[in-house]
Amino acid sequence: MATTWGAAFFMLVASCVCSTVFHRDQQTWFEGVFLSSMCPINISASTLYGIMFDAGSTGTRIHVYTFVQKIPGQLPILEGEIFESVKPGLSAFVDEPKQGAETVQELLEVAKDSIPRSHWKRTPVVLKATAGLRLLPEQKAEALLFEVREIFKKSPFLVPDDSVGIMDGSYEGILAWVTVNFLTGQLHGHSQKTVGTLDLGGASTQITFLPQFEKTLEQTPRGYLTSFEMFNSTYKLYTHSYLGFGLKAARLATLGALETEGIDGHTFRSACLPRWLEAEWIFGGVKYQYGGNKEGEVGFEPCYAEVLRVVQGKLHQPDEVRKSSFYAFSYYYDRAADTDMIDYETGGVLKVEDFERKAREDTLVGGDTLLWF
Repeated sequence: MATTWGAAFFMLVASCVCSTVFHRDQQTWFEGVFLSSMCPINISASTLYGIMFDAGSTGTRIHVYTFVQKIPGQLPILEGEIFESVKPGLSAFVDEPKQGAETVQELLEVAKDSIPRSHWKRTPVVLKATAGLRLLPEQKAEALLFEVREIFKKSPFLVPDDSVGIMDGSYEGILAWVTVNFLTGQLHGHSQKTVGTLDLGGASTQITFLPQFEKTLEQTPRGYLTSFEMFNSTYKLYTHSYLGFGLKAARLATLGALETEGIDGHTFRSACLPRWLEAEWIFGGVKYQYGGNKEGEVGFEPCYAEVLRVVQGKLHQPDEVRKSSFYAFSYYYDRAADTDMIDYETGGVLKVEDFERKAREDTLVGGDTLLWF
């Protein structure tokens, strides 16, 4: 999700510049995520830095961005990015919040090494957690965030009042949509011919697109539509985050493990796995034993039935998406690359049926289905 967080900081810098050039009174959607207090102190400086922490369910990542403003009054351009990550994610330290915050401290050292000391005090640092923390009880999630705030307070960087928090799933989807459509040139000018985005994380998955048909708007559940203004255009997006339907969380739900939080000595079994498989896996700080069915069916059809029991009746599927173009990333991309459906470096164009075809092929040769990758 590096490009998404790059767009987040781009929007931050854009809001700072636009507010000084155009004196906007209307709050934009991204100011609800990145407050105006986060703008670098000296916006006229030719080089700006920003530190963004993406606290996901499977790991914590730091993105150190360098922006250069070549022409005064115009938007800075993204000059470069430094990326580093640690595993597991903060949610794995649910009962050890101080230890979880230490992983953030470790990554802060990357920022210190990457940014000139003269810029530290005016470089904003932000951490936004996603579905891994949204799945935790509020009290435990807040304990983790409190310890991260304490780490930030001791840092030499610019720390806004709201620099640490949990990002709402809809914001996550919007950021991804803005990123993709900005990078592909779809937001240039007043054209609203855009592409949708599919983001498959570890604990949640987001779908976002710009509806073109009135029927879609009429049949969309309440809360799935959001309007905002950006670059002198109004966008009414369909966006929804399915908490618990990320790759890792859906895996647990299919095994029936989400309800039990893991049981010592118990092995969760699935038709989605080879019959011979016996393994263990840690997610969210909980250890799970899992394996294939020793008896009964295995393969694509019984696996599909297991997954269907988890998602049936819980997904809204607008007809419009069937003929729409989407950019799919995160675990969608990883799984497609791991199974040689696309090239890891260059990507590729796929249909949903390609994932189904590959899953069927894998089960025929006795391999794992795509569910378990």
